[in-house]
Amino acid sequence: MNGYVQQLKISVDRQTVLFAFLGALVALGTGLIIAERELKGAVIILLIPMALAVVFLCLYRPKLGLFIYLQYAFIVNGIQRFSPVVAPYGLLADGLLLLLLIGVVINYKQFDWKNLHNPAFYLILFWTLYTFLQLFNTELPVLGAWFFAVRAESLYWFQLTILGLVLIRTKKDIDTIFTIWLIWSVVAAIWAFRQRYIGLTAGEQQWLDAGASVTHVLFGQLRCFSFYSDAGQFGAEMAYATLLCIIRVLDERVLRVKLLYLGIGLIVFWGFAVSGTRGALFVILAGLPVYIILRRNFAILIIGILIGGSLFGMLKYTSIGSSLYEIERMRTALDPENDSFQVRLDNQKKLVDYLATRPFGGGIGSSGDWARRFTPNSFLAATPPDSWYVKIWIENGIVGLVIHLGMLLFFLALGIYNTTRPELATYAPDLKLLLLSLICGYAGILVACYGNPIFGQFPTNSIMSITIVLLCSTHVSRAYIEQEKKQVLQPQVV
Repeated sequence: MNGYVQQLKISVDRQTVLFAFLGALVALGTGLIIAERELKGAVIILLIPMALAVVFLCLYRPKLGLFIYLQYAFIVNGIQRFSPVVAPYGLLADGLLLLLLIGVVINYKQFDWKNLHNPAFYLILFWTLYTFLQLFNTELPVLGAWFFAVRAESLYWFQLTILGLVLIRTKKDIDTIFTIWLIWSVVAAIWAFRQRYIGLTAGEQQWLDAGASVTHVLFGQLRCFSFYSDAGQFGAEMAYATLLCIIRVLDERVLRVKLLYLGIGLIVFWGFAVSGTRGALFVILAGLPVYIILRRNFAILIIGILIGGSLFGMLKYTSIGSSLYEIERMRTALDPENDSFQVRLDNQKKLVDYLATRPFGGGIGSSGDWARRFTPNSFLAATPPDSWYVKIWIENGIVGLVIHLGMLLFFLALGIYNTTRPELATYAPDLKLLLLSLICGYAGILVACYGNPIFGQFPTNSIMSITIVLLCSTHVSRAYIEQEKKQVLQPQVV
């Protein structure tokens, strides 16, 4: 017995010495990093355990990892302005998606892979293959431009479609996504108010000074961009969130919930206003009529027409609020003679001649930011697309544009069909309301994409990818309806 105790003491002593030695090495390494890198070193040390936790969740709790990814999508483009550590934050999003895909493969027995048997999956797979075949386009500028640009045009979309179909399985999952979305929208709006009424941080001012002020400071007025990539992306997302809140206010029966959405709606609407993004107004003006038509409720129809008509009439035919820059900026969106709109039309006329002999376009990465980076002296790099559809047309040609538009419109039609099923209204009216608000926002974003290339930017690309999954799949609603039917048919115990 004494010998066993002695061996145990020796073992414990050895473990103590080993842990003490490792602890000393970690402490020494931490001290050296902080001493060498100062604040950056401290940030790195703090981020290491967080990064390990995220990796673990992505691999072994992929649904939680997906929720983390969606939150990261809101800050990925603006994080560089705040972080003292220079890093490829956009590529970190790629890493998260890859980890999530590995995670669902590792845990494949937990998921129903039959959910991939869905029109959205097959069509987006086809689109992804088309964009990869663009590698053989003789007009392709450089491989690097294709690599960076294809991520937003198809790769993120394809990966999120797989993850959404496999991981989103219950109404609670949809509620969680909806909550994440609205919370980050409110935070983004409040941050924009700080920019507008208090001032910019040093990193934000540096971003403007580096060239962004050309499009974000007009007539001495700042177009607020919050922590998004730019004001156009921020304004569109705020308009989408505003539309969701309008629909919830109109349909919600519980007064306190109705007031909550009203408050959120007012916050995000003013966030849209301070962005100075005129085209984003059409998210509301296009989405609201879709809601009115699909709702087929006379009272809601009258209220919706009054809200939409009043907003349109005030901006188009009155000078109400003209003393406020934000409202006057919105008003110019309804002026077809606007100089900015005419410049866009002139650019499109030039592109018609250039692309007439290029049915497959100039190659992915031949326009926009990546073209200015890799081929700055080319004609396409010097011609801003100013539209998601024009960008697709430039890079994928008329063939790619027809495929892309056809897919987007098919998803809209399929979403309407799935959302208007009678049993959904009977057994899951709350779920129907969620899906109805999403399809109206989706329709609004499709219209707004003509004015801004928002579909391919964070966080809208992630939101739209998940929206398409929810609209085109029925496995969540089927499971929820079956659950509700069982509760209705279950005998009551007296």
